[in-house]
Amino acid sequence: MNWTDESGGTEGVHVTGPSDAQSIVFVHGAMFTRTMWLPQQRELAEEYHTIAPDLPGHGTRAGKPFRMEPAIDVLEEVFETHTDGSAVLVGLSLGGYAATEYAYRHPEQVDALVLSGSSVNPVNTLQLGTRLTGGLTRLLTKPDLGKRAGEKLATRWVRNRELPPDIEREIIDSGFYPKQFGDAAPDIAGVDFRAKLSTYPGSTLILNGENDKLMRRGEQAHAAAAQDGRVEVLAGVGHICNLHRPATYTDRVRRFVRRAVPSQP
Repeated sequence: MNWTDESGGTEGVHVTGPSDAQSIVFVHGAMFTRTMWLPQQRELAEEYHTIAPDLPGHGTRAGKPFRMEPAIDVLEEVFETHTDGSAVLVGLSLGGYAATEYAYRHPEQVDALVLSGSSVNPVNTLQLGTRLTGGLTRLLTKPDLGKRAGEKLATRWVRNRELPPDIEREIIDSGFYPKQFGDAAPDIAGVDFRAKLSTYPGSTLILNGENDKLMRRGEQAHAAAAQDGRVEVLAGVGHICNLHRPATYTDRVRRFVRRAVPSQP
């Protein structure tokens, strides 16, 4: 397996697979880091060139809070440095919203789009809900006690998944950043991501966990807004579906890429 870890310094990027293969860029959700995609990167490394960066506020970029503009800057650097100019873009939760924003700004660079846990559109009544949830999260994680409690819960959740021991260790060792739920909310609330998605001309897969009830409420409308959208659901899992059933999630991404980018084997 061709595995390259480019996580040194301030770059904070995992890269796997042959450099001349189809590129897939993975964008992590709030609280986690790029390491949440290790199961997918390891499984896809034989046939795809995969890249997973840390977003602002997380991992190697934890020094500053999450904001959308610096997140787009990170993705622009990833596309410029680690791809031949285009890639399939996969985002989960906060990463799904960042991926949607990137596809809106740079549609010619996105070969296809996979969005998980990001099909709620935070406008109208959901705008207020997003702001309130963000404010509550900032309040609860401001004390060290609240921050440590969030980290402890995340650690326990990861350990309860059936992950290879080395991947489990890397995810836990990279840290958890619960405060970023709150920091991200002001940048997301009120943004019509569904309208932005509607401008992207490529294929879009809405890939949610069956038990992610809030996100599933908007998945059909999200797919309908896309110019070429479809919905797939992973049975028996929740919001962080790529870690709950990693092999199944990876297989759905692989099959979608093969359909959406026909030149692939």
